[in-house]
Amino acid sequence: MPIHTFSLERVATPLGQMLVLTDSQQRLRAVDWEDYETRMVTLLRRQYGKDAVQVRDAAGPSAARRALEAYFDGDVAAINGLPVALGGTDFQRQVWQALRGIAGGQTVSYGVLAGRIERPSAVRAVGLANGANPVGIVIPCHRVIGANASLTGYGGGLHRKRWLLEHEARHSAP
Repeated sequence: MPIHTFSLERVATPLGQMLVLTDSQQRLRAVDWEDYETRMVTLLRRQYGKDAVQVRDAAGPSAARRALEAYFDGDVAAINGLPVALGGTDFQRQVWQALRGIAGGQTVSYGVLAGRIERPSAVRAVGLANGANPVGIVIPCHRVIGANASLTGYGGGLHRKRWLLEHEARHSAP
C-alpha cells in the first residue's frame, strides 16, 4: 500500500481554526475544523488505509489556503475551481461531484441530489456519502438540507452550516 504524504496548514476563519491538507501536486485532499481533527483522520484512514497517510506542516501557503481565505473574505466563487483528489467509492465520488454543481447561496435536499445522480431511491446512501466528504466547503456538503428545508447534520456542527449558508447568501451573485 503506497504512503501518501500531505501538507497541513492551519487557517484562521470566522468559524474557528481550519485544517487544510494538500498533496505534492497542490490538490486538496481534506478540509476540516480543528475541533474535528479526529473525524478528519478517520475519514482519511477509510479512504487511503490505516497507515497510508503521513502529514507534514506545509512549507508555505497553498493555492487552496488562499482560495479558502478569499471565500471567507466574501469571494464565495474562489473555491469553485480548486483541484481536489479523493479516495472513496465510485458512488461517493459521484455524489461529491454532484455537490460541486450546487451554486454558492443555493441549497438542495438529499432527495433532489439523489435525483441529480439518477439514483432517486438512494437518498440515505447520498446522505452517507455526503457525511463522508473529506473536503467540506469546497465540495459543499453544507448546501444539502432536509426535504422540509430544515438544516440537517453537518460534520462541523449546525452552527457552522448555518453561518456558511448565510455567508454564501450574502456574497453570492443573484
